[in-house]
Amino acid sequence: MTRTPAGTPPHPKGADRFNEDKAAYTVRGSQPDLQAGLAAIREVQRTLPPRPGVYRMVDARGDVLYVGKARALKNRVANYLQVDRLPMRLKRMVAQTREMTIVTTNSEAEALLLEAQLIKRFRPPYNVLLRDDKSFPFILLRADNDFPRIMKHRGARRAKGNYYGPFASAGSVNTTINALQKLFLLRSCTDSFFSRRDRPCLLYQIKRCSAPCVGRIDKDGYGELVRQAKDFLAGKSSAVQQEIEVQMAEAAEKLDFETAAMLRDRLRAATFIQGSQAINAQGVGDADVFAMAEKGGQIGVQAFFIRGGQNWGHRAFFPRHTEELSHEEVFSAFLAQFYEEVPPARTILLDRELPDCVLLEEAFTAIAERKVEISVPQRGDRRRLIEQASRNAAEALDRRLAESGTQAKIWREMAEFLELPDIPQRVEVYDNSHIQGTNAVGAMVVAGPEGLLKNQYRKFNIKTAQTNDDFAMMREVLNRRFARALKDDPDRETSGKGDAAWPDLVLLDGGKGQMSSVMDTLEELGIEDVPVVGVAKGPHHGRDGREVFHFPDGREKTLPTNSPVLFHLQRLRDEVHRFAIGAHRAKRSRSIQASPLDEIPGIGPARKRALLLHFGTAGKVRAAALKDLLRVPGVSEHVARQIYDFYHPGG
Repeated sequence: MTRTPAGTPPHPKGADRFNEDKAAYTVRGSQPDLQAGLAAIREVQRTLPPRPGVYRMVDARGDVLYVGKARALKNRVANYLQVDRLPMRLKRMVAQTREMTIVTTNSEAEALLLEAQLIKRFRPPYNVLLRDDKSFPFILLRADNDFPRIMKHRGARRAKGNYYGPFASAGSVNTTINALQKLFLLRSCTDSFFSRRDRPCLLYQIKRCSAPCVGRIDKDGYGELVRQAKDFLAGKSSAVQQEIEVQMAEAAEKLDFETAAMLRDRLRAATFIQGSQAINAQGVGDADVFAMAEKGGQIGVQAFFIRGGQNWGHRAFFPRHTEELSHEEVFSAFLAQFYEEVPPARTILLDRELPDCVLLEEAFTAIAERKVEISVPQRGDRRRLIEQASRNAAEALDRRLAESGTQAKIWREMAEFLELPDIPQRVEVYDNSHIQGTNAVGAMVVAGPEGLLKNQYRKFNIKTAQTNDDFAMMREVLNRRFARALKDDPDRETSGKGDAAWPDLVLLDGGKGQMSSVMDTLEELGIEDVPVVGVAKGPHHGRDGREVFHFPDGREKTLPTNSPVLFHLQRLRDEVHRFAIGAHRAKRSRSIQASPLDEIPGIGPARKRALLLHFGTAGKVRAAALKDLLRVPGVSEHVARQIYDFYHPGG
């Protein structure tokens, strides 16, 4: 099944069905009629076989209300006819049902997997929904080149190579890749960029690449680095460290101190990766850890991802539509939907027993094509992992409940609309301002969840793009901004400010052209993990209040004109407009007031004023003889000679 870049399955009604308000409208849309619903269900139930399968409840408009699975379809559907035993939630569903769609399967495990797929596709309003189900990032070591590339990967795993993950967030992937580049010096550039190089790029200069593009390392040497990287990602980090330590000692004995220093830096990178592991998971191997918390009618699930004994991050999930369901039912539905997209680990650790644990094991084993074990640890290191996950689940739920303010909600919705892995902590917005290419200025404003960060605004006096070319201007601004970021904090190890800080989102005032220019610039710098979105006026040039949001893959999205997220993004765009125009006006004003005398070294405001009072215009100063310059009050022989030589370099 194909997926969008955001990780959600396609659907005939796409955005409408993904919007939860629309799903709620579906519930309200049909006229409830309990007897009509019972009649429709009874008609289908008569012909059902006692076989496993999946059923869909459909309302009068053809929208799916509920997707369910069954070991025996005939018996399961018959339960809906016993109205007195149904909770109020299911009574409402039956009253809106007008038809059913049935699919039989070979086993209940197949039915479970199909149910998860259909829930993700149709987003039924009566099913538990995993709303935080954006695709998870992986690390990919491609195998389609003599010099494999290390990169972040999302979506279908079609490219040939080794995949490592999932990671909980793009941030955890980026941090790991940056450290791995420093540790193993693997290239991260695209094949086209790799093939065009005739000299090493900036990453080689900052010791994050071995420059195989220009022959600074041969195929065998690079292959050895790739082997070490695979061992490290597979959990053999101690063996890799020992190997590097031996190589460092050998280099030191040979007095090859440059090589020894390089190996020392690689060891430090390995220590950084291991030091960033917030969880001690030694001996656990590959495992996914889940714990659930409930408070105030909301449910939170915390997930830890352990691979090769290393912590690859954690993420909190908050399933929807959990009313009138037991915790075990919600947990089972969550796991089924979660692993519809993510490959299961060999071991899944839970904080509680589930009634359908055996069925889930069978289904996940089929997905992974190897044995998957689900267990509830009672003691030892695994139990401590569960306890830590439980604490994190409770704390994450508390934070979720506390973030009920309007601003926090807007930022969450903005992150979802722009398909970001998490709420951005730093958003940078770019624009430029000029008049036919003159006095061109680029502007950057910065915002975070707490508001605008005005002390981190930046303006750029555009130097190279002197023509009326917005695209070239945007290229220069972004090139200068991110080249400085690479220089000041190439490993992104600090939460720096200003030029040392890395944004979680870049917003451009512009459409496809600006987007293309910026993406080319970032690719040339070797940066591929910074989300970029262009904001352009709609088909009526913004008169109707609409904006079109452009994504790097060519997609375009819009928001309703009354959307709070749209207003928020428009305010950010208007703020960068204001800052860019203000900077341009200030530069233009200085240009108007500027005098050719300003270019003469050593001539300050007082002497400039004296010269203009004596000669009247700057042109007459330029044409004056040396003896005439000596008559100006306050101008010495040395200064007069300096002025004369400036305009008459030939004497």
